[in-house]
Amino acid sequence: MPSETLWEIAKAEVEKKRSHGSEGNGADIGEKSVFFIGSKNGGKTTIILRCLDRDEPAKPTLALEYTYGRRTKGHNTPKDIAHFWELGGGTSLLDLISIPITCDTLRTFSIVLVLDLSKPNDLWSTMENLLQATKSHVDRVILKLGKMNSKAASEVRQKMWSGMQKDHPDRELIDPFPIPLVIIGSKYDIFQDFDPEKRKVICKTLRFVAHYYGASLMFTSKSEALLLKMRGVINQLAFGVDKSKSICVDQNKPLFITAGLDSLCQIGSPPVPDSDIGKLQAHSPMELWKKVYEKLFPPKNISTLKAIQDPARDPQYAESEVDEMRVQKDQVMQIFVLGTGTVQEKFFQDLETN
Repeated sequence: MPSETLWEIAKAEVEKKRSHGSEGNGADIGEKSVFFIGSKNGGKTTIILRCLDRDEPAKPTLALEYTYGRRTKGHNTPKDIAHFWELGGGTSLLDLISIPITCDTLRTFSIVLVLDLSKPNDLWSTMENLLQATKSHVDRVILKLGKMNSKAASEVRQKMWSGMQKDHPDRELIDPFPIPLVIIGSKYDIFQDFDPEKRKVICKTLRFVAHYYGASLMFTSKSEALLLKMRGVINQLAFGVDKSKSICVDQNKPLFITAGLDSLCQIGSPPVPDSDIGKLQAHSPMELWKKVYEKLFPPKNISTLKAIQDPARDPQYAESEVDEMRVQKDQVMQIFVLGTGTVQEKFFQDLETN
């Protein structure tokens, strides 16, 4: 019999991988995805560039952006590939979360939530909106995956608890995020100059949220030592390197807590007098922490909190020539909708004159 051609061998290898994937055995194919979401202008792009060793200035993220990195395991072995996705616009483009997270990518997907510590009044709303939108979509994908491949969906649910020891005292009190989650507090260099009491509330609140969702938590800035720590955390998500076991819970230092190493006992109760806790009328621990946090850092009013829904009108994407043409187009549309024929004629005459 004639020997197999290179094409036939490659085709057989692809079919083999597909069959393994459909069985949901979790085979490591050397590809992982990391999705960066978080505060607008919070430093997500800078973190990605740093992790990829790219010495280039960070540019504003337009909607949803993608890049990738590679890492060699060893001699004569295929390189691992990490897919990096970044959602721009803070909380204004939540619908785009569904694009990179699919049934095909879910089992190798991780979330990195970057929160700007220098803007504490925006922190809770940004965190809450992004985590709720992401979790809702991931839950829907898991349900869909379960109908196609029940074993794979079961693996995802089991993996949720992988960072929590079976004998951890808080195991029955938390609700792990459905896929690996890391929360990064950026701009620590500004945050460290805050009033100590404000730092305490922010630190304790983020520790509670991270622990409740089974997430890792760390603060970072332009400091080389902090950037190296952050890079190690991202590399763990992207390339599966060993997870750090170090921990720092001192509010006077940059927090660094690997998932599963904190506890409700160490975090303590919300920083509010016991006599006031009953007055807050919270229906869950998360709601209680929210009320305590927003008492010190009230969110901006609805009109200022409302993100710009149309990126074309966002000042950070301004293009003078394009914007002028856009204004003219809007004027034309307004005239056709509201104007009379005479007004329309005069408008076009003015355009020709100019």
